[in-house]
Amino acid sequence: MYAFHSMHGYTELLTGIRIKTLCYGESMLMSEFMLQKGALLPEHEHPNEQTGYLVSGKIVMFIGDDQKEMLPGDSWSIGSGIRHHAEILEDSVAIEVFSPVRKDYLKFSVSGE
Repeated sequence: MYAFHSMHGYTELLTGIRIKTLCYGESMLMSEFMLQKGALLPEHEHPNEQTGYLVSGKIVMFIGDDQKEMLPGDSWSIGSGIRHHAEILEDSVAIEVFSPVRKDYLKFSVSGE
């Protein structure tokens, strides 16, 4: 599967948080998030493992009882069932990989454009 760069195809997931699923396979899925300054990703958990990479901007990640300010080039890993949330300090772009595939994110896929 291939996905090609495009500024089209994003869906607003929450206020100030847009998503586009880039690629997925049998056991993992990769999505891009466009995050607007001031947005909040509410605390949640899911059975998927999650790793992320901040492409641009600045956010604060809260994973379990820990919190860190993340800058471009920083990354994180969140285990299955771990509560987490984020505060968006600047307009940001993040890439997230989920394993197993988040089936609820398949509807945001634009692969093959």
